[in-house]
Amino acid sequence: MQTFHPQPIAWPDNAASIRAQVRSIIAAHPRHPDPAKRANSWAVADPAFSARLGAEGLIGMTWPKEYGGHARSNLERYVVLEELLAAGAPVGAHWIADRQTGGMLLRYGHETEKQRWLPGMARGAIFACIGLSEPNAGSDLASVRTQARKRGDRWIIDGQKVWTTGAHFSHLMIALVRTAEGSQRNEGLSQFVIPMDAPGVSIKPIIDLTGGHDFNEVFFDGVELPETALAGIEGEGWKQATAELSLERSGPERYLSSTALFLELLRHVGESPDPAVRQLVGRLAADMWTLRMMSATVAAKLADGEDPALEATIVKDLGNSFEQAMPGLVQATIDIDPASTTALTRVLEHLLQVAPSFSLRGGTREILKGIIARGLGLR
Repeated sequence: MQTFHPQPIAWPDNAASIRAQVRSIIAAHPRHPDPAKRANSWAVADPAFSARLGAEGLIGMTWPKEYGGHARSNLERYVVLEELLAAGAPVGAHWIADRQTGGMLLRYGHETEKQRWLPGMARGAIFACIGLSEPNAGSDLASVRTQARKRGDRWIIDGQKVWTTGAHFSHLMIALVRTAEGSQRNEGLSQFVIPMDAPGVSIKPIIDLTGGHDFNEVFFDGVELPETALAGIEGEGWKQATAELSLERSGPERYLSSTALFLELLRHVGESPDPAVRQLVGRLAADMWTLRMMSATVAAKLADGEDPALEATIVKDLGNSFEQAMPGLVQATIDIDPASTTALTRVLEHLLQVAPSFSLRGGTREILKGIIARGLGLR
């Protein structure tokens, strides 16, 4: 039976200088006055901060230089990501472009699309979203009804996507659509690069129960695209999209979304906490360190050209369980006046509301359990 096999991580020799560079950038950027904005910060967009990171060469780090990248290693990039997330930096504007879209375009995109989008992404000036989920499909990613029809040398897109994170500030979408009429499930699907300002694209916000605006509905009404907008091979969209999910599921954001709460907890209890709090801090620290090593192992495997899809899924599932559980554990252990407005209270209040959603993004827990079971030969 295949299991998760952690491996020694060959951290780059310049890791310390990279950390110092990132911390200097964060220290120089105005901090949001609401400490809750430092929790789940990869969903907090700040285009000015993204532009600063781009100017410092910290977006598109692993991409080739001819497309605006910097030809650095995956583990150098990993060091940057964990520094940004641990500090609660507002990286949400460029996050998807840097994590998924850029790599997808490099691997599958037409040269015209690479030249159009990648340099701006690396500068922190062009942002992207992913068009996967559709209405009335739940977590069934293969239930794609959005259609792409060929008309001469143009593709015509009609349909709808939902729960599209960041669509309201993105410049392009990578969308999974059905190109083979009458095909079923994961057959006959293709990926397209869709400019968000193309005629026929409209966006409707989805406001969550906390008043936040992360998600959107996106509608396509006769959207015309050139042949170059097809990413990869027609009909291979399912294989391409699921391979990209390894990048989405394994990063440090899968266990660091609640780190701001952990840090505020340490500040709140001081150097001599009672035994129950001491035990909680030890438990959370041990879990976080273990998840860090698992996540970094996946990054190392990706850097070696492997496809650690199973390991990435395990990291996502365990990481979500950890960051979802933290607010409830802190609430049950610390005596907090609910009327207080301390940083700890603000962060805890925010995460108690939003943490249930953490296991939805990147695949629900039920979907992930099925993938893990298949990978282990259990189904």
